[in-house]
Amino acid sequence: MSGGLDFEGWTCPVPLRDTPTVVMGHGGGGAMSGELVEHLFLPAHGTAGNTVLGDSAVVDVGGARIAFSTDAYVVKPMVFPGGCLGDLAVNGTVNDLAMAGATPLYLSIAYILQEGTPLTEVRRIAAAAGAAARAAGVRLITGDTKVVDNGSGDGVFVTTSGVGLVAAGVEIGPHRATPGDAVLISGDLGVHGVAVLSVRAGLEFDTAVSSDTAPLNGLVAAVLATGADVHVLRDPTRGGVAASLNEIARTAGVGVSLEERRLPVPGGVADACSLLGLDPLEVANEGKLLAFVPRDDADRVLAAMRGHPLGAGARRIGVCVPEHPGMVVARTALGGTRVVNMPIGEQLPRIC
Repeated sequence: MSGGLDFEGWTCPVPLRDTPTVVMGHGGGGAMSGELVEHLFLPAHGTAGNTVLGDSAVVDVGGARIAFSTDAYVVKPMVFPGGCLGDLAVNGTVNDLAMAGATPLYLSIAYILQEGTPLTEVRRIAAAAGAAARAAGVRLITGDTKVVDNGSGDGVFVTTSGVGLVAAGVEIGPHRATPGDAVLISGDLGVHGVAVLSVRAGLEFDTAVSSDTAPLNGLVAAVLATGADVHVLRDPTRGGVAASLNEIARTAGVGVSLEERRLPVPGGVADACSLLGLDPLEVANEGKLLAFVPRDDADRVLAAMRGHPLGAGARRIGVCVPEHPGMVVARTALGGTRVVNMPIGEQLPRIC
């Protein structure tokens, strides 16, 4: 590994939680994000506080089950190994719909452009978004564009919303996690976060690390086609696997037990995390999914995942247990256990 580190402008990964102003940790997908939503946004929106919160919502409309999702993307740099802001935004919303078991159909996209941004950069991002939508089999049908003064933004920000259909009989959500469920993951951890960081910090590794950004709706369709009673699907983006598993455990009131030796952490990710003191379980992913399925269904779901290009590295990493409800623990290679906490703030700001 080579390359100098520039620590100028880095943000503390655990900012103070008692603060009168917005800090970077509020956008990290961890405990601070949850507190912001719970104590500020939900009270402001009244009845929204009575809904089950997730990356997408499923509602009944005229006899059809509609999944709806919206998300904002603020990646820095906008272009990184394996992708860019445009395909990341489309894939992210496609994946949020797919995690509800929906077939994504339509997308809306809004661009906020900073004055002075080269049109070549904007064109590259827009072209990548269009290509990603075609690859995922969804249509971009509406959108918006705004421009802010030079210095009021940072290049390009993108917001996407998506709509999909959920088939009859499909019921997927964090509340369905059940003791005895096998916990599966579709492939290597942390590669998106490290790919972005490698450009931002000028890091080089013995093996190249590229983002895993990809649409997961095809992989989800392969899983559902097995006929397995899939309880939970989640793409572990901000906050990584640690945040996703803690959210699921708390929502369902169950425990999760992981086997560290089973976690697929590639060499470049392990090197970066060792150098910077990061936990691979907390690093963002953009093309991986977690699945909770009954133990008896685990082998056929794994086979279906491995039969799809985006699930070739799928493996079983743990089990859902009745003990320590609301907590995630990991058994170490030495036979001990450690608590895998919900991340508080943001390890890597502006990552997705």
